[in-house]
Amino acid sequence: MFNRSKAWALGLLAAVFAAGLAAGWGLQAWAESGEGGRRGGGGRRGPDAMVAHLARELDLTPPQRDSVRAVFARHRGDMEAIWREVHPRLDSLRAVMNREIGAQLAPDQRARFERLIAELEHRHRMGDSAKGKTGAEGGRN
Repeated sequence: MFNRSKAWALGLLAAVFAAGLAAGWGLQAWAESGEGGRRGGGGRRGPDAMVAHLARELDLTPPQRDSVRAVFARHRGDMEAIWREVHPRLDSLRAVMNREIGAQLAPDQRARFERLIAELEHRHRMGDSAKGKTGAEGGRN
């Protein structure tokens, strides 16, 4: 029974971690929407990427795509404000979760997990560097 409980806890931690990554990506994409595709990723993130994704998944018509894009534009300032408030808390929680997940892993798994996290952090820093080069002051909006 203890093993089953531990497996559930580990599964829940993994699910929360994955949800955190997805939420972080989504919030960051929203917050960076002011970059207007000037990011080094060729516009793969932000509202245009989300509109394109929704258009593919929902078969949006051109007028619907325009309306969805307008919704993103209308709420951009609010999303940026929320992101500035939540981002530090999200980073702190992510660090706690990473430590807790690492404690559940065997040494070889922990090493792979740490490399995975380092790669994700590197990608995140590269995004911040690209943002800094496009005119935003050190990631502050």
